[in-house]
Amino acid sequence: MRVIGVEDVDRAENGVLHIARGDLVTPLARDRARERGVSISISSTLIAGEGESRSRPQSRPPLAAGGPGNGTAPSLAPPPSTLPVSGALYRRGAPAAALGWPVPRANASGNGNGGRSRVTVVGAGHVGAQVAARLADADRFSEVVVVDVADGLAEGIALDLWHSSALRGFDTRVTGSTDLAAGAGSDFVVITAGRARQPGMTRTDLTQMNAAIVGEISANVARHSPGAIVVVVTNPLDEMTELAWRATGFPPQRVMGMAGVLDAARFCALTALGGVARPDRISAVALGSHGEEMVIPLSQATVDGRPLSATVDAPTLEALVARARDSGAEVVRHLKKGSAFFAPAASVARMVLAMAADSREVMPVCVRADGAYGIRDVYLGLPARIGRAGVVEIVELPLTAGELEMLRAAAARIDERARQLA
Repeated sequence: MRVIGVEDVDRAENGVLHIARGDLVTPLARDRARERGVSISISSTLIAGEGESRSRPQSRPPLAAGGPGNGTAPSLAPPPSTLPVSGALYRRGAPAAALGWPVPRANASGNGNGGRSRVTVVGAGHVGAQVAARLADADRFSEVVVVDVADGLAEGIALDLWHSSALRGFDTRVTGSTDLAAGAGSDFVVITAGRARQPGMTRTDLTQMNAAIVGEISANVARHSPGAIVVVVTNPLDEMTELAWRATGFPPQRVMGMAGVLDAARFCALTALGGVARPDRISAVALGSHGEEMVIPLSQATVDGRPLSATVDAPTLEALVARARDSGAEVVRHLKKGSAFFAPAASVARMVLAMAADSREVMPVCVRADGAYGIRDVYLGLPARIGRAGVVEIVELPLTAGELEMLRAAAARIDERARQLA
């Protein structure tokens, strides 16, 4: 098996690149072939090889040894067969591949997402810009629309991102606007807009300030993108997700918040610092609220499929939970100004890409409880299976009695705050 790269395409003769069955064609090579009008042909003739059979074309060698091209026009005749891009290879820099989950591509020319191909990101701050970049990088959507009330900000970020398309290997159009109508008909809307908590500001102050912002945005989302799935990032997360659900009037399956994915990722990353394993070999879920009532059930935390508690002692685990709970503030203390954005954006992108691919993965998501865990009619972090229609189901994990008690206590406190929303 060979890996066919851009240089192989450049050496193709007569507009046809002949390869053997089983060879891997990189996405960049495929793009180059499309640009140059080069067809990729697989030979059907099998010959005896050294130890195993391999294939080669009948009429010409697989790759010409000469320089690029031969000056003749590319053949317009369809190739005898074509090779799909290997599922083992993704575009350079695609975040989904880097994070270890697949982003299915249905075909070479489309975005593999059928009719669900437009995403609006509301808020062009650090988180919003990073979300837009990761979704564009995935090359999964036909368009990412960035919206921000600041004149020119969204347009500038969108144009800057689009300038990187050739370098990062994506064809997702990125546009910017001050008007949510520009994203009309979006399949997904990510709300990152809102004020960050400032020194001296109470949670109530922040809630009132961002409630006005999220409420207006949500009402406009319902007007312009009535079929969208909404993912809320604005803090305080649980209350703002509840508010977005009320303001849109959407079914609860189509309104959710991002927090558990981020909090669980932080716990895994911090645990890995102790040398237990790579972060992506540690598994955990973060439930409850995105804040003081965050619950990481250690009974569900594993490393390479084994209980994490068998490797890390209890006091250390409790300290890791506490640090994960305070991680957002820890980042703010280092930055002095602003807040975390890399990990939050990666978390949102992972959720949106999973839904676009209809992967039906189970993730810790801020969802409206439906009676699972003995909790009902309040938004909080619970394990949920998510797909193209949004929340498919809330998954019940076998929590210990103590973990279940903490989760129900978190639900009660969140519900109390949610009832105070106007």
